[in-house]
Amino acid sequence: MQQKHSHIIKVSGLNSHYGERQILHDVNLDVREGEIMVIMGSSGSGKTTLLRTMLGLNKPSQGQVHLLGKEITSMPTRELYKIRQQFGVSFQGGALFSSMSVKENIQLPLREHTQLDQTTMDIMCRLKLEVVNLSGFEQLMPGELSGGMLKRVALARAIIMDPKLLFFDEPSAGLDPVVSAELDELIIRLKDAMNMTIVVVTHELESAFRIADRITVIDQGSVLITGSVDEVKNCDNERVQNLLNRRPRNEIIDADEYIKRLTGTQ
Repeated sequence: MQQKHSHIIKVSGLNSHYGERQILHDVNLDVREGEIMVIMGSSGSGKTTLLRTMLGLNKPSQGQVHLLGKEITSMPTRELYKIRQQFGVSFQGGALFSSMSVKENIQLPLREHTQLDQTTMDIMCRLKLEVVNLSGFEQLMPGELSGGMLKRVALARAIIMDPKLLFFDEPSAGLDPVVSAELDELIIRLKDAMNMTIVVVTHELESAFRIADRITVIDQGSVLITGSVDEVKNCDNERVQNLLNRRPRNEIIDADEYIKRLTGTQ
């Protein structure tokens, strides 16, 4: 008997435009509860636009996004604000406030969304710093941290309210291989220890293959495949293999179309 999966995210028929330029083309995607879903693609593939749409930051031109059982694309701002309290986001650059200490950055969601006393917030902060292996660093400022430490602090802030769902944007970007591998292991531990569903957006192949339960490959705004690591590796789609083997795309340029683009007469 086939096992049923509960979908914590379901994207249906998603189209997105920036002005007249279409970025996403009829994207369909589901994320199962308790899995690590990696969304992978080259720069400009549309993966960041897809992430922003799933977070409710971008409004799609067409389609729906169901997040934690709620359709968010047409949701009023106040309701969307409540939904956002149920998931965490760790942005690519960390997005820490430079004027705040590590502790103040991590505790910010608690101050915004709860009425907890300072002692309780301090205990929760120390617990999350233990999780990301930064115990004792709460008084440092962001400018005193390495790139890997910044990522860990951002992650601690993203999980401070014990979310059901975590979004992680380019966790390995700018990190050396050892620190990147340590962060990958931390992501896997988070899923297992906190029973968390995690969506990771990355273009790092080694990291994607290490952490993913399933991978979605997106290119030129379209989903090419969603499947297990082995299914993606063995996919016979040429564009998927170009990405996996770092082969440049051989685009055939139509001279008339090229002139029209340059002259703005399309």
